[in-house]
Amino acid sequence: MSRRGVLRGVGGYLPERRVANHALSTFLDTDDQWIRERTGIAERRIADPRQTTATLATLAARDALDHAGMAGSDIDLIVLATATPDHTFPATATKVQAALGAGGAAFDIQAVCSGFVYALATADDALVRGRARAALVIGAETFSRILDWGDRGTAVLFGDGAGAVVLEAVEVGEVTPATGPGVLSTYLRSDGRQHDLLYVDGGPSTTGQAGALRMLGNQVFKQAVERIAEAMERCVAQAGVAMGDVDLVVPHQANRRILDAVARRVGVAPDRIVTTLDLHGNTSAASIPLALAAARDQKRLGPDQLVLVEAMGGGLTWGAALIRT
Repeated sequence: MSRRGVLRGVGGYLPERRVANHALSTFLDTDDQWIRERTGIAERRIADPRQTTATLATLAARDALDHAGMAGSDIDLIVLATATPDHTFPATATKVQAALGAGGAAFDIQAVCSGFVYALATADDALVRGRARAALVIGAETFSRILDWGDRGTAVLFGDGAGAVVLEAVEVGEVTPATGPGVLSTYLRSDGRQHDLLYVDGGPSTTGQAGALRMLGNQVFKQAVERIAEAMERCVAQAGVAMGDVDLVVPHQANRRILDAVARRVGVAPDRIVTTLDLHGNTSAASIPLALAAARDQKRLGPDQLVLVEAMGGGLTWGAALIRT
């Protein structure tokens, strides 16, 4: 008998405040057409000043638990991906754990936009090895707090939000790598030589301040297309399936041009890609689980589907995971 982390529920939460492109044009040299053509974004959500990353994460987690038909007390592992934690320490995940009444272990992972994929792989490993029975994997961000709102190249891209999935350890019997439910394969990589392409210019041990996001957009675009395509291809190959077998691709929602370029490179039809970028912008580690929640609401996420998730973020980090629902 073998164990797998099986997807039981997905959930998401977006702050109520909507900031449309035209609102940014009142203080930036930009307009709605410029933003839409270059990014595919129509609006982004901004958290209320009283809301923190933990607030958003808890709301998304509760949505995922409701979808799974489970309670917080059923969870004995929380892995929260975020680049915008509530505090330097303790981990934001511990605040979510307390709010939900969960047990076991709770900790944060920081891989920026790739964080959810890293968190998913980490949680799945714990489930497979018997270190936990049920896990919440969360991506949550308040990127609006680290933006330079005078920088047109970054201010138009990012927003706040949170998404979550529930995984449960299940004995799946004698199955081949490509059959049976659960996380079938994961692929994680990083290249620290490229760290200055996308970074925050502050931190506790450097400036003592949170800092602001900085990005070399054109270079990030070139890296993203190559790295994401690599991760997708490696991930499906590890599971012994072909890209054409994948039912749904749920990408990190970074930029519409990146999504389109990657799809062309790996040969994925547009109707198999979940796109929510226009509704909330780039929400970093939150974007994949938010897109999964959207696919649920749109009735696109069904049983016995092969779902491929992928991302690239600062570090540089990148990765993918293949799940059979």
